[in-house]
Amino acid sequence: MKPLRKIRPNEVMEAGARVYIPVSVAETRISKRFDTIPSGTLYPNADEIEYLQRLVKYKDSAIIVLNKPPRLPVKGNLPVHNSMDALAAAALSYDYDEGPKLVHRLDRESSGLLLMGRTKESVDHLQWLFSDINKANFSCEAWNDAYEATYQRYWALVIGCPKQKEGLIHAPLTKVLLNDGKTERVILAHQTGLEASQEAITEYRVLGPKINGCSWIELHPLTSRKHQLRVHCAEALGTPIVGDYKYGWFVHQRWKQMPRVDIEPTTGKPYRLRRPEGLDVQKGSVLSKVPLLHLHCRELVLPNIAKFLQVLDQKSEKLHPALSSKPDLLRFVASMPNHMKISWNLMSSYLV
Repeated sequence: MKPLRKIRPNEVMEAGARVYIPVSVAETRISKRFDTIPSGTLYPNADEIEYLQRLVKYKDSAIIVLNKPPRLPVKGNLPVHNSMDALAAAALSYDYDEGPKLVHRLDRESSGLLLMGRTKESVDHLQWLFSDINKANFSCEAWNDAYEATYQRYWALVIGCPKQKEGLIHAPLTKVLLNDGKTERVILAHQTGLEASQEAITEYRVLGPKINGCSWIELHPLTSRKHQLRVHCAEALGTPIVGDYKYGWFVHQRWKQMPRVDIEPTTGKPYRLRRPEGLDVQKGSVLSKVPLLHLHCRELVLPNIAKFLQVLDQKSEKLHPALSSKPDLLRFVASMPNHMKISWNLMSSYLV
């Protein structure tokens, strides 16, 4: 047997050659489960365009709001072509010359509400709205009140249960490189003053009791940091999110998987999501051997940017009379993906 060697980028592989790829078993099994969009192309076909347009929950002259499914990357880098920003630019332009632009991001494995701006002006204002810089008040009181009311809320299923039923996590984050010199990891920052860190604040609330080692919690990020919710759950609360193998691998190894449930524990009646013969509807849920990430951006409240654009651009101090009847705030609620619905329905009888 020939010894293993590293393949050079310009090397042409021969038929029958074996390639060894160092990835974890869990990641391999997840990647084989399913792909959201079958084709990896910068030019979506008719089916992909129709699929993306079905994800749209709301559209006006300034914004588009989508319910992103899991396993669809938001920002693409080569060789990732079928990312949300690239596909949306080609499929969601509608009557505009250019497609919408991302305003904030969700992790590839997470799901939920994703906001995009349709014009340069709306993108600039929305990015400012979701940034952590200090915001100056405008002369328009309606805008100031709408800005103060902006928030995002996530639902997550975590392993274990936080000690307190609700609270505020104020734990700065920093980035480190692992031993391979390439992989980046976000961790809690030590308050030594010797490392660069970013302030990260999250409100949380437990939605119900711990069932079979898991509990549902609601997360309200007050800052926007990469992997903030995942790190705060895993390291600050000690309760990693189900399916988060990056920040909760060792807890997942110890976690006793729930058995398949066909009977409601409280009533003794047949489980309402009884698995049909020959079809595994529990794929990716808490009942799966390798669950998908259970993190979902469920609720989003933000100012009606289309209504306030003239005020924000300082072209006028007052709202146009034709716009005064439109709502100051927009509120969206997104349904959970199938794997989280199954996990939720399994435990919904116990939620308060």
